[in-house]
Amino acid sequence: MLTVSKLARRFGLSRSTLLYYESIGLLKAAPRTSANYRLYGEKELRRLEQICVYRAAGLKLTDIRAILDRRQSDATAVLKRRMVELNGEVEKLRGHQRAILKLLQSRALERTEMVTKEKWVSIMKAAGFSEADMHRWHTEFERSAPAEHQEFLEFLRIPAEEIGAIRKLSRKNAG
Repeated sequence: MLTVSKLARRFGLSRSTLLYYESIGLLKAAPRTSANYRLYGEKELRRLEQICVYRAAGLKLTDIRAILDRRQSDATAVLKRRMVELNGEVEKLRGHQRAILKLLQSRALERTEMVTKEKWVSIMKAAGFSEADMHRWHTEFERSAPAEHQEFLEFLRIPAEEIGAIRKLSRKNAG
């Protein structure tokens, strides 16, 4: 039998993660000792081991619960869906790589003259970005680094009103 802390340490998790898994029913509530300590047995240890394997594969907790709780669950379908999602994420990252390579090849950033909005848009389109891709790019930039997004838009010499509109739309899409 293991306490919450010992079980968490065994799997490299935090105590609060285990308690969260218990609170959402991913792990069954452990029986308590007279001193009010939770004690987890072999069954919980094996279930947590499975949870960790699926988490390492990038599965969402709802998908993990579906796999573990349904005796005849089709884990293959869940894993195939996750593989499709990962392929999409990888392709998006490859698009970013293509855009960066295009920038490096154009040497536009090495010049003393500024890159304009029009030049940047043409580079992004040449790298395969659609209008929707560029909107998602701005949304992610605004979400992850708003100050740098502002600086980048200013670097492109975009008028202040247009910068405000781009950032407002980006924040709206991120929310």
